[in-house]
Amino acid sequence: MEQIKTLLDAVRYFSDPDNCLNYLVGRRWPNGVTCPTCGSSDVRFMPTRRTWECKNKHPRRQFSVKVGTIFEDSPLGLDKWLPTVWMIANCKNGISSWEIHRSIGVTQKTAWFMLHRIRLAMQAGDCSGKLSGEAGGKLCGEVEADETFISGKARNMHSAERKRRITGRGPEGKSVVAAVLERHGEVRAEVVLTRKKNELQKLVCKHVEPKSEVFTDDLKSYEGLDADFVHQVINHAEAYVKGNIHTNGLENFWSLLKRGLNGTYVSVEPFHLFRYIDEQSFRYNNRKDLSDQERFSSVIRKIVGKRLTYKSLIGQEGETPF
Repeated sequence: MEQIKTLLDAVRYFSDPDNCLNYLVGRRWPNGVTCPTCGSSDVRFMPTRRTWECKNKHPRRQFSVKVGTIFEDSPLGLDKWLPTVWMIANCKNGISSWEIHRSIGVTQKTAWFMLHRIRLAMQAGDCSGKLSGEAGGKLCGEVEADETFISGKARNMHSAERKRRITGRGPEGKSVVAAVLERHGEVRAEVVLTRKKNELQKLVCKHVEPKSEVFTDDLKSYEGLDADFVHQVINHAEAYVKGNIHTNGLENFWSLLKRGLNGTYVSVEPFHLFRYIDEQSFRYNNRKDLSDQERFSSVIRKIVGKRLTYKSLIGQEGETPF
């Protein structure tokens, strides 16, 4: 495969259906094509339809490269899907469905559905171990924990929507997002119900290795972490940094997250918020050592075994309009 360095390179390369097919096959089945249903490698390729047929007799013996991936049952060609994956994987502040709609010639609703399917592939899934220990090639063991409020701006809302949001969980209906960040390592962020002690400390214990050094602000919900961790506190009313005691790494992550939510996506419903957090976490965790092509390939390798239907996305019954 030729070197793809830019979005323009990706658009040109994936405009050829053979390139699209060969690229996905090489990453999904590096050791040869196997049937997604039974796992058999005894398959034959049908070039006129760009599909395969498993020689074992079962109901789903014919399959395409899309089957069993986030692309399954989509009528859109890979020439539209793959450049879209490139954009969302590499645009620092995300990319809106309206921008995708204008760029690749689909409806805004279709673009919105596409982006959510790609965000599913960007989810971390089962995290590989707890944070601390060696990160970035050196012994670290330093983890920051913090939380923030996320909400649409009230001045941009209809009065009825503004009233509905005020009845929510945080101040003026804001959602609470908490995260832990290993210095020189990765971030793990989740939507939590409240800022109360049991919620925030449960997140820290879930993701951080005991005896690690944990840095937080002076929120009382973090009191008691010193039972399992080396807990260091910074009082932001006095200073933002004292030696290596600070939460500036997570402040940077919050800045990137809110810039995308407020500047690119503008209006995000609370029940979809976790998807946007997964998207930003993926880009943040892969920001340093990967090129744009490697970041794109990382998403492509995670598309298998994940499926998001339109009905489950909107939480309603009925046929998808796509």
